[in-house]
Amino acid sequence: MPIDVVFLEPCFPANQREFVRALHAVGARVTGIGERPKEALDESLRHWLFHYEQVGNVTDVAQVEKAVRWIQQKVRVDRLEAVVEAHVMCAAQVREACGIPGTSVRTTFLCRDKPSMKEIARQHGIPTAQSLGTNDPDAVRAFAAKVGYPLIVKPRDGAGASGTMRVDSDAELESAIREYRLGRGGSAAVEEFIEGHEGFYDTITIGGRVVHEFVCHYYPNVLEAMRTRWISPQFVCTNRIDSAAAYEELRALGRKVISALDIETSATHMEWFFGPKGLKFSEIGCRPPGVRAWDLYAAANDFDIYREWAHAVVHGRPSQSLSRRFSAGIIALRPDRDGVISHYDGVEEIQRRYGEWVIDAHLPPPGTPTQPVEAGYMANAWVRMKHPDYDELRRMLDAVGQTVKVRAR
Repeated sequence: MPIDVVFLEPCFPANQREFVRALHAVGARVTGIGERPKEALDESLRHWLFHYEQVGNVTDVAQVEKAVRWIQQKVRVDRLEAVVEAHVMCAAQVREACGIPGTSVRTTFLCRDKPSMKEIARQHGIPTAQSLGTNDPDAVRAFAAKVGYPLIVKPRDGAGASGTMRVDSDAELESAIREYRLGRGGSAAVEEFIEGHEGFYDTITIGGRVVHEFVCHYYPNVLEAMRTRWISPQFVCTNRIDSAAAYEELRALGRKVISALDIETSATHMEWFFGPKGLKFSEIGCRPPGVRAWDLYAAANDFDIYREWAHAVVHGRPSQSLSRRFSAGIIALRPDRDGVISHYDGVEEIQRRYGEWVIDAHLPPPGTPTQPVEAGYMANAWVRMKHPDYDELRRMLDAVGQTVKVRAR
C-alpha cells in the first residue's frame, strides 16, 4: 500500500518542487496543496503529484484543514509536510486537528517563538542568551537596565535575520519600542547580545535521532552582513565535522536542543555563537535552512539531500551515506549602488582561475534592477563553490569577493 503524503505548497518558492520530486522518487503518493491554479503547474510537477488542491492561502488553517479533510475522504493521509517557516505552524495545527503524525503544535511553537524557545533551553541546561518576550515597553526598559547594552531586538517568530536590529543605547531602544509597536499591540523578542563567531548546525532527524548533520560558518556574522554594502558575505559548509574534535561540543549541543524541543522526524536548522562566553545556542527551526543551503550540502557530500529527507519522512530510515569529500560555500556579490546593473568586472578572471570548483553562479543581466542589501545572500549576484580543503575554499571565495565587482547605475 502506498504512503500518502500531503505537501504544503509545491510551487513556491522554486525549490519546493525538489521536495515533491523526492517524495515521488521514494514511492510516496503525493498530494499538493497550493495557492496557484492547477493549470499553472508544469509537466514535471503534474507527473510527480497524485492530486492537487488549490486554496486561497496556505497559511490559513481553516482553508488547509478543509482541503486535508476532503483528501482524507479519498485516501489515508500518512504525513502532512511543510518545509517553509511561514507554513510550518499551519501544517502542525492541521496535523493535530486531522490526526496525522508529525511535528506537534507545541514543538512548532517553541521553534518559532524565540523567548519560549530560549526558556526551554535554559530549563535543560543549554547555554543561551538572556532573553525576554513581551509587548510591554517598561519590561523591555527594565531588561535593558538589568542586562546592559548592546541588545538584540527581533520578531518573536521571525526567520533568520529578518527584522532584527541591534540596540546600543536608550535612544535606540526607544526607537525599537516604536518600531515594534510595543504597548500598542505589537510584541518582540529582546535578547542579550552575544559576542563571537556565528554559524549554523543543520540536521535530518528521524524519531528524534540525528541521522545526518552539517556545520556552516558565517563570514561575517549575519547582522553585519545584512547591513553593510561593501561586504561580500559568505557562508561555508565544512567537511571537517567528523574529524575535528572542536565540533564535538557543537554536535552534542545540537542534539540536546533537538531533544529538549521534542523534534522527531524533521529537518532542523540551528544557529549558534562561539566567543568569550563559550558556545551558545541561538535559535532553531524545525525545517530546512533557507538560502538553498541544502544545495551546498548535496554538492559537498555527493548525495541527493531532498531524496534523503523524503526517505526519512516516508520510510523512517536513512538510505545514503555522506562522502564529506568537499567543503562548499556561497559568496554574495552586492551592487556598488542601488539602481540597475550595468556590467560586471572580473568574472572571466575568476572563471579562468577557479572554474573547475564553481558549482554554479547567478549574475543577473545588465538592466536588472538591484535589490537592497538587507534582502539577503541570493538577492543579487552570487557564486557557489566547492573544494576538498576548507581553507582553500575560503581563500577562493575571498578572491571572488575581491575580484568580481557588480557595477550599477
